Amino acid sequence: MGLAWTAMGGSTLYVETALVEQGEGKGALLLTGQLGDVMKESAQIAHTVARAILLQKEPDNPFFADSKLHLHVPAGATPKDGPSAGCTMITSMLSLAMKKHVKKELAMTGEVTLTGRILPIGGVKEKIIAARRSEVKTIIFPSANRRDFDELAANVKEGLEVHFVDDYNQIFELAFGSNSKPQI
Repeated sequence: MGLAWTAMGGSTLYVETALVEQGEGKGALLLTGQLGDVMKESAQIAHTVARAILLQKEPDNPFFADSKLHLHVPAGATPKDGPSAGCTMITSMLSLAMKKHVKKELAMTGEVTLTGRILPIGGVKEKIIAARRSEVKTIIFPSANRRDFDELAANVKEGLEVHFVDDYNQIFELAFGSNSKPQI
């Protein structure tokens, strides 16, 4: 689950990835959910980073090269934009590619570079409040946002397990764990 910051405050952001078609050389990405230009670019970067990580973690898995994927961000009638869902998009794609569930009660936010670095985001307080409303217990933020988090009132932060990351590989371990079992 991702976290968003809008004019109305914070909200949770679901990112779904489904397999559309599979066959040698069919690798492609379809995007829906009224995504703005920045979010579309973020999805393309996420696809590239997910491919690189899968190659690193499972070198014999041809999933991305041979799979047309559909990435959707509900609610489809609501326009969305911004780069901070990049890490959530990568996680959604890798979950499908590796057939592994993401840990429950986990939310994340962070812009991702082509090399997997996690960049800072805005709306830390609003995103934490949205996570609490959705009963999220663990949140992943960019390391560059640690100061924003530290400046928040204790009652906003209490009861949450918060991780600060610099690189997507750190998110991978938090989201999937090192011993995660494949989905059945």
